[in-house]
Amino acid sequence: MTSKLDQLKVFTTVVADTGDMDAIRLFKPTDCTTNPTLVLKAAALPAYEGVIADAIAWGKQHSGSKEAVTGAVADRLAVAFGSELARLVPGRVSTEVDADLSFDTKASVEKGRAIIKAYEANSIPRDKVLIKLASTWEGIRAAEILQKDGIDCNLTLLFSLVQAAACAEAGAFLISPFVGRILDWYVKSGGGPYTAETDPGVVSVRQIYAYYKRHGYNTVVMGASFRNIGEIEALAGCDRLTIAPALLEQLAKDDGTLPRQLDPSVAGKAGADRIKVDEARFRFHLNEDAMATEKLAEGIRAFAKDLGALKEMVAKKLES
Repeated sequence: MTSKLDQLKVFTTVVADTGDMDAIRLFKPTDCTTNPTLVLKAAALPAYEGVIADAIAWGKQHSGSKEAVTGAVADRLAVAFGSELARLVPGRVSTEVDADLSFDTKASVEKGRAIIKAYEANSIPRDKVLIKLASTWEGIRAAEILQKDGIDCNLTLLFSLVQAAACAEAGAFLISPFVGRILDWYVKSGGGPYTAETDPGVVSVRQIYAYYKRHGYNTVVMGASFRNIGEIEALAGCDRLTIAPALLEQLAKDDGTLPRQLDPSVAGKAGADRIKVDEARFRFHLNEDAMATEKLAEGIRAFAKDLGALKEMVAKKLES
């Protein structure tokens, strides 16, 4: 029998939400993603000691303030891991702009360009990389600029239709709506119990998918942050889904039937009317959505904390 993972790959591009190269070799996703959290986890594995050692040795050869050298080594590590991943997958690797730049368009653009330059220095062409930015107003504006430079972007920490509409209008290559984190918020607020069909994260992604298909946007919808395989099955047919290794393994071991749930020709008929998005409307509609506002802020704080932990690890190794 064909596994649910293989069935899913027929109508959805599967992305590995991991920096673990062994997991990528095992599950053979089309794309993969990395961020400070995933780099930290991968750095703790013996298989990647050489990657860490090379970056630290490079850092020790450079002068400058401790903070500057530490940041440069952390950036180098992210690109080093990403470069290895890019050589394993046929598609793209997403690499994150520092979370503490989420409200700084100019700095985000500069960082995105620097990341692409570093990949190209590693012989990884820009069409193998997605620059990952938070879906703040400033992050979306940075993506708009980078897209015009021929640098494709992945807008992450996306929790609402207004964020999705703004990303599409900016010409973003891809968005990552967070399914599980939306569910977390509603459960914490006393909602539920939910089925796969009523899961608010699933409902949100289906709404965004329908909106994009109705209005002919080319921006890719990639569901992310899953809590269980039921959410994944409910979004079978979405453009892309980024899935952690534990859930990939469950899908690979399940040989049940996996029907397609999302189809562009059908979904487009249910899409909402076009949303006119300028900065004032964006900020107001986001402010009106307590879940999206809180989860966006929380996500940026978490990513910034993990980046801080990565830099702390680097600093200790530079001193040793």
